[in-house]
Amino acid sequence: MQNMHVQTLRCFGAKPGEGNPALVIEDDGMDLPARQAYTAARNTTCVFLSPDGEVDYFYPHMRSPLCLHATLAVAHVLFARGGSASTMTVRTAMKGQRLMLSREGDDYFVKLAPQPAPAVAVSDEQVAALFNAPGLALASRPQVASVGSPKLLAEVRDVETLYSLMPDLGGIAAWGKARGVNGLYAWCRLGPGEFEGRNFNHLDPALEDSATGVAAGALAVALGHGLVLRQGRATGRNCLIRARAEDEAILVGGRAEAL
Repeated sequence: MQNMHVQTLRCFGAKPGEGNPALVIEDDGMDLPARQAYTAARNTTCVFLSPDGEVDYFYPHMRSPLCLHATLAVAHVLFARGGSASTMTVRTAMKGQRLMLSREGDDYFVKLAPQPAPAVAVSDEQVAALFNAPGLALASRPQVASVGSPKLLAEVRDVETLYSLMPDLGGIAAWGKARGVNGLYAWCRLGPGEFEGRNFNHLDPALEDSATGVAAGALAVALGHGLVLRQGRATGRNCLIRARAEDEAILVGGRAEAL
């Protein structure tokens, strides 16, 4: 670990200085338990980048198959090294999923294919119970979609409802573990093509995501069109995620900047 190199970045910021933090770590020499302990001690999403382009994602409480805000951080690091390449490719450690990275001005994008999602039958009543809000009326049928990390997507009626939610985080974790689903994403419509959301997949409410790129990608798959997704009001970190379809794939992107 003496030669370990760590860079801190903010990703998906709605404007400069905002965004969701991630650490990009190279030359760590750690095994998986050590990586998990390192991440937990820093209480920040970490992505371990190997020389051959493998990316291994860790949240403070678990290893993850995919984290797109951390992938934007990796894209910033790799493109900052120069060269004439317009795209780069990395692969995920847990599933071997190949991710194409590109840059458009101040934004970085990750291109990835829709992935098979678990066939989960879930009722409005079940979702309301996970939200700890019996009787909550959803605005559309809940569904599971994935671009690499399956999300249960639940549309609520408005922003006020979105930010009144106080979900059963332990119940969400147990429900998802039993069904191969990585968290519950609540979302609402703001206007044509514009949405706002919150992601619930941490056991500690203080660790709520400020930006969840995999959920934006999953939502674009579920809706069948591109979108602008706002997130982070609950954490005080305003984020903006863009997603669009291209060549039967989904591009998810936004800002990334080094601290």
